[in-house]
Amino acid sequence: MKLQSTKFALIGLLAFSCSSEKNSADATGSFEATETIVSSEATGKIMQFVVAEGDEVKAGQAMGYIDSTQLHLNKLQLLQNQKAILTGRPDIKTQLESLERQLETAISDKKRIENLVKGEVASGKQLDDANSRVIVLQSQIAAQKSILNSTTSTLNEQARTVSVQLAQVEDQLRKCKIINPLDGTVLSIYANPFEITMVGKPLYKVANLSQINLKAFITSDQFSKLKVGQSVNVQVDSEKDKMKTYQGTVSWINSKAEFTPKTIQTKDERANLVYAIKVRVKNDGQLKIGMYGEVKFN
Repeated sequence: MKLQSTKFALIGLLAFSCSSEKNSADATGSFEATETIVSSEATGKIMQFVVAEGDEVKAGQAMGYIDSTQLHLNKLQLLQNQKAILTGRPDIKTQLESLERQLETAISDKKRIENLVKGEVASGKQLDDANSRVIVLQSQIAAQKSILNSTTSTLNEQARTVSVQLAQVEDQLRKCKIINPLDGTVLSIYANPFEITMVGKPLYKVANLSQINLKAFITSDQFSKLKVGQSVNVQVDSEKDKMKTYQGTVSWINSKAEFTPKTIQTKDERANLVYAIKVRVKNDGQLKIGMYGEVKFN
């Protein structure tokens, strides 16, 4: 009878010890990561999409492309339009060359007549006519130059308008390429090759798992004892019912209290209001999104 009583006492002590160890955490929660959904920036058929769940991808990595045939043809058409516009610009020097030669001749005649008038060989009327011819030619050259400059400016503006249209097409062509925005792991895929996609349609989800966050909840009593940047220990279940410990850093503390989630237990009895915290942990590859962990304050 005494032996049986001792046996029950040991079992009770062991159960109490395990319960105490299990509830020794200051807070518990689950791991999460900042997930980015990469969406399509163009509308059309997905011609290539090389990605699988679990793939490790790099920022700037090409994942595939969307059909851009019509955009490419539009670009070629705009290039031809621009070329035609620029070819139509007048050659100002060539078109004014004839009038400038006439002006040179008129000025030369005027000087010759001025000398003749001084020698009383030519009349004043001849000199007036020579001056008038010079003035008329100068006016014609000025007017023609103004017209040619105006025509050139108009065509240059038209060419610049086409340049803006080309830039728009180039931007649309770039958006036909599916480029991964960040280093991380592909979590989910929402599209397949040869499907029709559109702007804003999700293609896949990626997250950087090199650092992962444990979101947990603390009571109001613990709130004043914790600060952002504080080092804490994070423990997760490991092999053979052992706990593996990671060094973590408190990266965020919610300043507003909220009702205690039903699935979250804290060190003290459940309180009506708790504060959410996030602990940043360097991932060695063992930590997974959704895995539970315990936080112990240092």
